[in-house]
Amino acid sequence: MSGGHHHHHHDHSHSHAHGHSHAPASFGRAFAVGIGLNLAFVVVEAVYGVISGSMALVADAGHNLSDVLGLIIAWVASVLTKRPPSARFTYGFKSSSILAALGNAAFLLVALGAILVETIRRLFEPEPVVGGTVMIVAAVGIVINTATALMFMRGRDHDLNIRGAYLHMAADAAVSAGVVVAGLLIMLTGQTWIDPVTSLLIVGVIAWGTWGLLKDSLRMSLLGVPTGIDERKVRSFLQALNGVEAVHDLHIWSMSTTETALTAHLVMPGGHPGDSFVHSVSHQLDHDFSICHSTIQIETLSGEDCRLASHQTV
Repeated sequence: MSGGHHHHHHDHSHSHAHGHSHAPASFGRAFAVGIGLNLAFVVVEAVYGVISGSMALVADAGHNLSDVLGLIIAWVASVLTKRPPSARFTYGFKSSSILAALGNAAFLLVALGAILVETIRRLFEPEPVVGGTVMIVAAVGIVINTATALMFMRGRDHDLNIRGAYLHMAADAAVSAGVVVAGLLIMLTGQTWIDPVTSLLIVGVIAWGTWGLLKDSLRMSLLGVPTGIDERKVRSFLQALNGVEAVHDLHIWSMSTTETALTAHLVMPGGHPGDSFVHSVSHQLDHDFSICHSTIQIETLSGEDCRLASHQTV
């Protein structure tokens, strides 16, 4: 879509390219199955963790519960992003997927704190652990978490919301594998300290994965330039366009976890080159930088200078 609105010497043109926009695929079934399987496993794991005296199992159950809550939030967000714009929410609810990713990271941090406190207590007050039970329950977790992760694998590269779900499930599978090893070592050595140490390793793995998710979701929430897009390259591309003398008021941000937007003022003393120019620029921004929603304002400098020309002005 392209249109022009003339106000004195300014010309505002907007184009929303579709050719390479990465709309989120439908993961409704994956969310439903993943939530159902993991919720059932949380109950089983927590019960047998208490019965067997394994803090590693209880820790993994707590983490899996946070994952279930995270999956629910991510699912709700994926549905909300498809709702059309309204007079109140002119971008629709696209940014809800960013809030979901941020909420996912927050849930993980809360779970980490709770697990860490109990694990430290267990290090100083060791309790007997039934290694065989730990191994069996954790092995079931490997199967469930791996199956759930595979359902989100195809969307992890283009959607931070889906990537969060995928990373959680993949990490859970790895953690469950670690718990199986811990159970085996406890059976072979009888050393109960192995269980809380394994729990500490689980906390480390979760923290490592959470940091990347938290960093990316915070950047999106603060309207930062998305990872993978170099603002300088985008500016150079616009500056090199035929007839463009200067570029200012350039902003690049995430509308959602899958869509990137851009606004820019192009100074073209020769005048507005026409709608085909705007269409071409928008198509190239989409194709070369995955920026699917661009708004370009053409300025001819035939009147007063734009008040947003300074890099310090927003």
